[in-house]
Amino acid sequence: MSTFRPVLVPEANRGAVALVTGGGTGVGRATALELGRTGAKVAICGRRTEPLERTCQELAAAGVDCLSIPTDIRDEEQAASLVTQVIDRFGKIDILINNAGGQFQAPLEAISPKGWRAVHSLAVDAAWRMTWLVATHSMIPNRQGVVVFVGLSPRRGMPGFAHAAAARAAVENLAGSLALEWSKYNIRSVCVALGAVDTAAGENYPEDQRLKFLDSIPVRRRASPEEIASVLAFLTSPGASFITGTTVVVDGGMDAWGFGWPTPPMSP
Repeated sequence: MSTFRPVLVPEANRGAVALVTGGGTGVGRATALELGRTGAKVAICGRRTEPLERTCQELAAAGVDCLSIPTDIRDEEQAASLVTQVIDRFGKIDILINNAGGQFQAPLEAISPKGWRAVHSLAVDAAWRMTWLVATHSMIPNRQGVVVFVGLSPRRGMPGFAHAAAARAAVENLAGSLALEWSKYNIRSVCVALGAVDTAAGENYPEDQRLKFLDSIPVRRRASPEEIASVLAFLTSPGASFITGTTVVVDGGMDAWGFGWPTPPMSP
């Protein structure tokens, strides 16, 4: 059972402007709320208008200056328009949370090239597009910024999710490369590898699959979105100013344990 309570002071991210992709639900929503609680102005985007509006209303009710923009970040024009609108409203973007992603469960031999591209176009290509746009239009000129990529744990490969595991491994390496090249602009870059999180999206998987995941978590539970959000909000704050170019694993020990499942039987 989680004993989580927020620990960051309300001014931890004061004065910062944050953009959270996939900010209407799940981890994105919780992160937007926590960044707002800790003093940031917050912009959120996603493909569905209703969740974005609900989250923005929650932020506004808490006194947070919020902007919600329905956007498919896989589309170059929409992504560019999003960044322009956020900068027009707030003047800058200090924090980018590359949270948007999605995958489906399938045996590797059943993942078509189209299915592979669909996962990578969002988790890798769109994340880089957003990073490049935000960096070139705000972070590099302003000589400051924090980019966070949301990855997956376990990090050694995942049966049934080879496409997603490969995509998230790519953004881990992208985070490291970005930190090496852009530290000269005072830009930090971190990947956060998440294990099982208690969100509505997780309910889409079969119950036996969810129980297998639970059996592989040493702390014997899923994380709440708020627990993940607290880590992301810390990593973007000045308190984490010496953390860059690495992957922070937030998974209850899953990566250390591995899946711990029986190996599949040999095919006849």
